[in-house]
Amino acid sequence: MIFLRSLVYQVLLAIIVVPYWVLVMCVAWLPRIPRWKIIAGWPRLAAWLAIYLLGIRYEVRGRENIPAEPVVILSKHSSAWETLAYSEIFPPHVYVMKRELMWLPFLGWGLALFSPIFINRADHRNAMRRTIELGKERLAQGFSIMIYPEGTRIAVGKRAKYKLGGAYVAVQTGARVLPVAHNAGLLWPRHSFLKYPGKVTVVIGEPIDSAGHTPEQLMRKVEDWIEGQVEFLVRAEREKNAA
Repeated sequence: MIFLRSLVYQVLLAIIVVPYWVLVMCVAWLPRIPRWKIIAGWPRLAAWLAIYLLGIRYEVRGRENIPAEPVVILSKHSSAWETLAYSEIFPPHVYVMKRELMWLPFLGWGLALFSPIFINRADHRNAMRRTIELGKERLAQGFSIMIYPEGTRIAVGKRAKYKLGGAYVAVQTGARVLPVAHNAGLLWPRHSFLKYPGKVTVVIGEPIDSAGHTPEQLMRKVEDWIEGQVEFLVRAEREKNAA
């Protein structure tokens, strides 16, 4: 049953993506924020289908911590689920992405209209400069900036080095940082076709002022909070399943 549900889910997304891409092309002329809200309909639909086809529900703790002004959101990344559901959970935000994604047919063209910050990861110096420059621009346009500080999806129970890019952007722009933790990787593992029913818990921490911090200090504070929350969520879920 899990295999069949996962298969139907993937097929439906594949069917929907082309007509939705046509819609996205039709609204390309709109200002950035209204355009974002329309394009975000696709990941929101994917998250909605995950609830009713895959049985993956979610709970958000700390939603009241999301400030009115744009911030730098630093989140754990263990699944594809959060890239879909965050469009529903958070106000308009943009991602820092590798530029190769822009070249993907349909998906890449739609992403380019999502106002992301495309960077060349191989050119670290210019990538950081571009992230800060465009980060200031996006914040001024009303977007928060979503960054996965580990850089890629990390399997549940593991961690990678937290890169300082997000903290540099926050310090250079004066934006506050919003830390986010979750346990989505337990239900939607990375590189896995199978998705398992259950409830994802997303925890949003209190915003952290970047003023008075070095990027290293800021990221250390974010990392300690995120990893502590993830450890608690994963342990609680595994204890519940073992009971």
